[in-house]
Amino acid sequence: MNYIDYIIIGIYIFGFLGLGYFFKDNDNSKDYFLGGNSLGWFPLSLSTMATQLSAISFISAPAFVGLKLNGGMKWLTFELAVPLAMIFIMLVIIPPLFRSGIVSIYEFVERRFDASTRLILSIVFQISKALGTGVMVYTIAFILQAVLNIDFVYTILIISIITIVYSWQGGMKAVVWGDAIQMIILFAGLIICLFYGLNLVDTNGGFSEILSADRLQVVDYNWGFTKGEEYGLVPMIVGGFFLYASYYGCDQTQAQRLLSAKNEKTIRQLLLANGLLRFPVVLVYCLMGLIVGSLALSSTEFMNEIQLLTQNSFPEEFAKNGIKPDLMIPVFILKYLPHGMIGILMIGIMSAAMSSLSSTINSLSAVTVEDFFNRGSKKLDNQQYMRISKISVVFWGVVCIGAAFLFGGSDSPVIEIINAIGSVFYGPVLATFVLAIFSRKVNASGMKAGIIIAVLINLMFSKTMQNMFGLDFGFSIFWMWLNFTGFILTVMIAYIVSLLNPSASTSTTSVEHHTFKFSDVLTKEPVILFSFFIIILVICYLIPSILS
Repeated sequence: MNYIDYIIIGIYIFGFLGLGYFFKDNDNSKDYFLGGNSLGWFPLSLSTMATQLSAISFISAPAFVGLKLNGGMKWLTFELAVPLAMIFIMLVIIPPLFRSGIVSIYEFVERRFDASTRLILSIVFQISKALGTGVMVYTIAFILQAVLNIDFVYTILIISIITIVYSWQGGMKAVVWGDAIQMIILFAGLIICLFYGLNLVDTNGGFSEILSADRLQVVDYNWGFTKGEEYGLVPMIVGGFFLYASYYGCDQTQAQRLLSAKNEKTIRQLLLANGLLRFPVVLVYCLMGLIVGSLALSSTEFMNEIQLLTQNSFPEEFAKNGIKPDLMIPVFILKYLPHGMIGILMIGIMSAAMSSLSSTINSLSAVTVEDFFNRGSKKLDNQQYMRISKISVVFWGVVCIGAAFLFGGSDSPVIEIINAIGSVFYGPVLATFVLAIFSRKVNASGMKAGIIIAVLINLMFSKTMQNMFGLDFGFSIFWMWLNFTGFILTVMIAYIVSLLNPSASTSTTSVEHHTFKFSDVLTKEPVILFSFFIIILVICYLIPSILS
């Protein structure tokens, strides 16, 4: 990097510090955590995509496609269930949540069950989100270390402090508009990589001559139960549906954006936009992975650079696996892009990291304040609320930094680690909200038993979580299935325990009973999304023949 790149990065940093100041006027909880319910579908949809399609996607998804053993274009199957999940959230989850006027979505659970159920769900969210975000922060830190030649401790601080400052000052408005800007920068960086990569690969004869046919395959017709069959069509659609329905509808990070919308029409518009735009963006990620991966495999110098960087930064993993695939994109940026472009790519990576971190600490703060300080009959006044909220932003920023050091050094691609952590919890969380909305037979005791037992069983069968904690139970299943098993186990256990303990209260405060009408499925947005689901299935089937 030279002075041009550093100037670009400096302008970006000062711009985002100014963003927090621009949105600093927040008087109450609705302003600070919901943007005063004044946000339209366009910034909200970009913010939603920026949070999910983060720096991890920018770095780790192409690495999975281009270099990871048993990787390839099958990463696209992660997107198959997204349109179906958007339909479910649009029709089932969001209407009762939005109409309830809540800030923390877990308040809805308390209204239906009791305070302890709310706290259990809130704690589950806080633990899983802090761990996953910590892994993301660590990943971006070592990437920036490789490019900037600054120790990753300082790169963590650069990312985190800037994000904490503008999130602390500007609240949800700064987070959403920051995410929207960052999504545009990230996509620009993606196009730059794609353009330069294509030019270089064409010089070497094209990627189809270098990559194996297996790496071009998208659809794998199996159930994903045995080793090597993890990314089968069935688990990716079934497990993916439960993952995305829970993540976008019942995860405070995403649901808070939906609750910040002007009205339900705006929510339907942003869910439609997210369901339609995610696949094209991820397709570009995957194509970039094929292009840069083929360039790496055809260049001894490129592969040697990845090996050297792995050896210097991750000596234990180098001894075990030889290379860390996540370093593919950083090496490409360093070796093949001109100055100026490197600076743009660096702010693209920083943008993606900061959008995820800002969303996480804002949502964790909202949950902390609402679920632990502002619940019950005694409410905080505005001054107390804002003071505790801003303290919480700083606190969770520090926690995420700590989680980075604790879990960031795993030898699995980080994008798999983050999804594996979330999949332990997503199914039970989704089941809780579905039962809260539709069931009157499940009581608080049954619901708590269902959440806790299902999470513990998922933890036992998650290979990634076993590896993290140095355990081995002799059996594990593909983490995508955990979203499904967690949901089913939670529902079954909740009903069984409620049946065995019928004296327990089934509700503490009445909530609006939501009635689902099948005719709603035939409205405009669901029809468009289901049609798009069919279209992307066909595209995924045809991709190998198109690219070969």
